Amino acid sequence: MKLRLVLVTLLLVLATSPVTAKQQKDPLLTVKELPQASLLLEENGRELLSKHADKPMVPASTLKLVTALAAIDKLGLDYRFTTDFHVDDREQLWVVGSGDPFLVSEEIELIAAALKKRGLKKISNIVLDGSRFGKDLFVDGRTETDNPYDAPLSALAANFNTVAFKRSKTKGLYQAEPQTPLTKTARELAAVKLKRNGSNRVNLKTRKRAETYFGELLAAKLQQAGIRVGNAEKIRFDTWKGRGKPYYRHKNSRDLARLIKSMMASSSNFIANTLFIYMADDGNGNRLEMGKARASMKRWIDRNFGWKNYSVIEGSGLSRGNKLSARQMLEVVKAFEPYRELLPRYKGKVRAKTGTLRGVSCYAGFVNRKGEWQPFCLLINQQVSGSFRKQVAEAMADNNKLPAICDSVKC
Repeated sequence: MKLRLVLVTLLLVLATSPVTAKQQKDPLLTVKELPQASLLLEENGRELLSKHADKPMVPASTLKLVTALAAIDKLGLDYRFTTDFHVDDREQLWVVGSGDPFLVSEEIELIAAALKKRGLKKISNIVLDGSRFGKDLFVDGRTETDNPYDAPLSALAANFNTVAFKRSKTKGLYQAEPQTPLTKTARELAAVKLKRNGSNRVNLKTRKRAETYFGELLAAKLQQAGIRVGNAEKIRFDTWKGRGKPYYRHKNSRDLARLIKSMMASSSNFIANTLFIYMADDGNGNRLEMGKARASMKRWIDRNFGWKNYSVIEGSGLSRGNKLSARQMLEVVKAFEPYRELLPRYKGKVRAKTGTLRGVSCYAGFVNRKGEWQPFCLLINQQVSGSFRKQVAEAMADNNKLPAICDSVKC
């Protein structure tokens, strides 16, 4: 019995000893053995690690770095999306959308308060004009799931074109967020998507439903602000043909810098593809469409990077048709250095964007080596654990002496 106890104790000590932990395989050596992985790490302009750095790979959501950089270049960090409001002689409130991707409930409250401050006391109904976005809004890789990351694009959108609700035995159906009342559309969706007690957040699936929901939520916020709405649930759609200054032009309280930081943190495909479609903006109020945006993005990439053998289909990373090499992505990362603080932080030693699809795990940004931020890109197009990419990044940050991983003459 005593011998057995000693053996068990010895095994436990060995299993938890620092020596055993140190003997665990370096994640960088695992990357070296992965056939569908590419890696590039530079230190002060010199390549330290390089594997398949010129091989086109699916970047998943690390592509948002490209989209963000292009948006910063085109719009500027101080840019704020606007939404125009007109009141006609029939007391109809016209809303002309520009595609503001951050009209959350709290922002719509600010709009209602501003309209009241300008003297608006009542309206007969709401008319929505979402014609700033054209018909071609197809996002390759977007599926018909209920997941928020599959939300549709629209020029007028509330809460990223998603809706949340809860149901309990005592309360029945109720709002999941105190700032977001349940509208007609929300209740109709909840009747189908949440039949049992619990909570759910779903996307609004279609552009028409998304814009309808925006109108309903706006009507509710106007009423909360003390503005009478004649028919809150009857939302009309038309194109504003009037002239002159709007009754009120709302500039979002968040500038582009805050939008991008939020997009990177939440990996919002909705924000990313709204920014992407704005690449088609010619400055004259033209209709924005995905095909035109792709052509504009290609011209921007050719002008700024001059790449060959790449593909950018949309702006979020949903499409498996997107293809970039680690070397190309590293160019983007280095160009993004002035905006490094917009990237998610990990353990104080990594500032980077993740990218995930089924069988795709990527990470691109900066690691802190010896007190200085250095650019890296890891693109893995095969199944690995979800935590592996961050283990690799930590190893690049912590290990002064890196393993020999170099298939490039530049190392």
